[in-house]
Amino acid sequence: MLTRVSEFLWWERLWLPDNVSWSDLVDHDGRVYAKPSHLYAALPCAFALLFVRYLFERYVASPLAEACEIRDRVRVSPESSPALDGYFCSVSRFPSQAEVRSLCKKTSWSERRVQVWFRRRRNQGRAGLRKRFCEASWRCAFYLFAFVGGMLALYDKPWLYNLREVWAGFPKQSMLPSQYWYYLMEMGFYLSLLLSLTFDVKRKDFKEQVIHHLATLTLLAFSWASNYIRIGTLVMATHDSADILLEGAKILNYARWHRSANVMFVVFTLLFALTRMVILPFWLIHCTWVYPLELYPPFFGYYFFNAMLVVLQILHFYWAVLISKMLYKCLFSKLEGDDRSDEEEEDSDPPTEGNLRLNYANGCRTRGRANGH
Repeated sequence: MLTRVSEFLWWERLWLPDNVSWSDLVDHDGRVYAKPSHLYAALPCAFALLFVRYLFERYVASPLAEACEIRDRVRVSPESSPALDGYFCSVSRFPSQAEVRSLCKKTSWSERRVQVWFRRRRNQGRAGLRKRFCEASWRCAFYLFAFVGGMLALYDKPWLYNLREVWAGFPKQSMLPSQYWYYLMEMGFYLSLLLSLTFDVKRKDFKEQVIHHLATLTLLAFSWASNYIRIGTLVMATHDSADILLEGAKILNYARWHRSANVMFVVFTLLFALTRMVILPFWLIHCTWVYPLELYPPFFGYYFFNAMLVVLQILHFYWAVLISKMLYKCLFSKLEGDDRSDEEEEDSDPPTEGNLRLNYANGCRTRGRANGH
């Protein structure tokens, strides 16, 4: 049974075009080809990056946050109330006004006291400002390192300037050491993000992040096994370029350099629109959709790879909407952080039922940036 499953999974028609077999991609005469077994190194690379991230956040980002006088707000712990805590954990974190009145009868508390309790309880599960700063600093540092490394690996390659060169000799294209390390670092990074999702700052687009990371890892793994490496490196470099400015804008905003953060966010928005809304769909996806058909009839790998790119593009459209809203606030009002993250609530001025439901629907007040991976 396992043998049949393995034979089907590695059936050449799933991965390779007609008239091409795995035997054509065996190393010979100094030519080395990408192999699925190379991907095993991505998992230890992910754990290594998690360790590097821990060291970076503790010995680089934290002292930098201290130098910028970035400190978490002092949080008041909620009063002890088993009834409210049980309701909070099992029913709702955002009770309606009618539910608040019902809880008042159970606890013999006033409405204001119950509302304050829920706001303090919600604040307990929210990441502090320093954690946000450290997380943004790590991502900014990695994206910068990855983009520079990617450009060093690509600047002298003909397919960077002529997309038809992506398919020259496909799939019998030998692997370059720079391509291997670029892929390994990117796969390790996205795998580390997937492993750390439960510990990172919680955002409204949690499900979209999971879909994005899974689609990215699937896309990278499949492109490596099918020798779509050239187009894979171009897609990675396209994504990393805007993400540097994205995280940089967050760092400046957390450091309260709001004017510089707004300028960087505007530049990021323009670069995001260029790379994700123009270059990716009209150049790179067009390259993977049209040019291969000039060489081979479509096969499963052709459809699967393009389907994963379309999934990423749909996510980019979703994030483009968030970014557009934040750009409007940046230009015409005040932008204060990450639109996808929960923001701490004040103990005073309890919200009305309408505001409570609005908070539940929106997840938080606007906080200035959306992730585009």
